[in-house]
Amino acid sequence: MQLKKRVGLFSGVALIVGTMIGSGIFVSPKGVLREVGGVGPSLLVWTGCGVISMMGALTYAELGTMITESGGEYAYLFKAFGPIPAFLFQWTNVILLKPSSLSAIALSFAIYVGQPFYPACVVPDAVVKFLAAVCIVLVTALNCISVKVAARIQVFFTAIKVLALGVIIGVGIYSLAIGNTLWLTPDKAFQTGHTITISDVGLAFYQGLWAYDGWNNLNFVTEEIENPVRNLPLAIMISIPLVTLLYVLANVAYFSVMTPSELLASGAVAVTLGNRWLGVMKWFIPFSVACSTFGACNGTVFTSGRLCYTAARKGHMVEILSMIHVKLLTPSPALMFNSFIALIMIIPNDFDAIINYFSFAAWMFYGATCMAHIVMRFTQPDAERPIRTPVIFPALVVIASLYLIVAPIISEPDLWYLYAAIFILAGLLFYFPFVYFRYNPPFMKYITMFLQLLMNVSPPTEAPKDV
Repeated sequence: MQLKKRVGLFSGVALIVGTMIGSGIFVSPKGVLREVGGVGPSLLVWTGCGVISMMGALTYAELGTMITESGGEYAYLFKAFGPIPAFLFQWTNVILLKPSSLSAIALSFAIYVGQPFYPACVVPDAVVKFLAAVCIVLVTALNCISVKVAARIQVFFTAIKVLALGVIIGVGIYSLAIGNTLWLTPDKAFQTGHTITISDVGLAFYQGLWAYDGWNNLNFVTEEIENPVRNLPLAIMISIPLVTLLYVLANVAYFSVMTPSELLASGAVAVTLGNRWLGVMKWFIPFSVACSTFGACNGTVFTSGRLCYTAARKGHMVEILSMIHVKLLTPSPALMFNSFIALIMIIPNDFDAIINYFSFAAWMFYGATCMAHIVMRFTQPDAERPIRTPVIFPALVVIASLYLIVAPIISEPDLWYLYAAIFILAGLLFYFPFVYFRYNPPFMKYITMFLQLLMNVSPPTEAPKDV
């Protein structure tokens, strides 16, 4: 009894694209423009971010076909550097980053769903929290019921968000065709109003790369991919260029219908475009943003649960989280655990600072994983590698990661970064007694038995080859 291979090429592409494209490109794609100050440099940065994401994703493609285990970075760090870096990765992601990301996406969904019922005012906070909780519970339930259902939901909502970006790009093409090209001409496009420094470029890439975040999500479910040697790299090579093309063309569309200053002032850029150009169909944009965030919630729940499940299977989380439903064959305890933390994080509704200051941790682990790729080229030169990525790709991602870790700390020093580092290292307080020394409180076996019977779950009967 183990997780079944139910993620094909099409659903794999939908998982990557659907988790990369959230609400950001529709609502506030202005972080890059704010840093570099000009349309031309902004479009170059968006393209460059796609290139960096592609290099990182291809690096992960080699790792994923070499180490055919779910869990993404967790599995690769464990293989290259041992259990401690892997434990700190899952500790940071399972306890904080993944649930907080899910909560933030669910709150965005709730705002867009609730807004039509409160056209003249802000959606009440209690309503937003309730709708966000409903979204998380619904998505978690669907993922617990069936992998196939979750994959089909991902495909459906990814199609809607791609269609929405297609509509935006179509408006842009029409606007350009009737002569609205002022801010895309060389004379205007590279007017920045200030001298662009290396720091500006770095911070612009920092903003852009977060819009591309999610390119690694298919690696979290490697064990469930049909023919991963073929479908994992192929899904990556389809998804990342597609998202890059959509992002760049969407920005071109925005600049064809509004000035840079209007874009910076807009609270929801795509809605502004829709109000100006779509007439009676202007409702389609907020509807698409709601669908986009729901699909992103689904993809986040799907992948986060696999990280938790894989870590528990190695003894890095409590035993119950390593079990799967005996009939549905889904890692329901891990899915519920991740969503339970996300539901708690909805209550304060004020954790943007936590996400921002802990974001450097994500790039630390991206860089460490790409370094693991380089290290294993020397420590495991004879390991089977169905595909081989040029070493320059992970090397460049490591350099980019180092900059993205250091740049925000230097530009805006804050004690929150110290708190984030302390939280990450605090994982060692749990690692040594419960993992290294294998201390298991006597009462845990009774709790595990009770939950196992309650949820009708059991340990997998066969571990994958690389465990």
